[in-house]
Amino acid sequence: MNLPALAPSPPWREFARRRDGMVYAMDGGLWLHRHTWFGHPMAHLVSVDRERLIAYGRSVGLPESRLQFKPLRDPRTGERRDAWHWDLGGPYLPP
Repeated sequence: MNLPALAPSPPWREFARRRDGMVYAMDGGLWLHRHTWFGHPMAHLVSVDRERLIAYGRSVGLPESRLQFKPLRDPRTGERRDAWHWDLGGPYLPP
């Protein structure tokens, strides 16, 4: 039986975008992850490359007090890796 192809639902498209961004962060890139938390806009700038993340944050004036260490799970291998998150919260979101 041939079933017609279905367009992916928005949650799956969002998951794919988030996963691709996480893969980029796992490879040393900078990933800006925007989301809402109880209706409030939030964002995290994430990378496994701490020095690159700090250099970028300083260049745009982010407060280092909001830098946090959190492990990430690589979606390709399931391996946990050390990662750094800059918790941007509502007031630090770019327009």
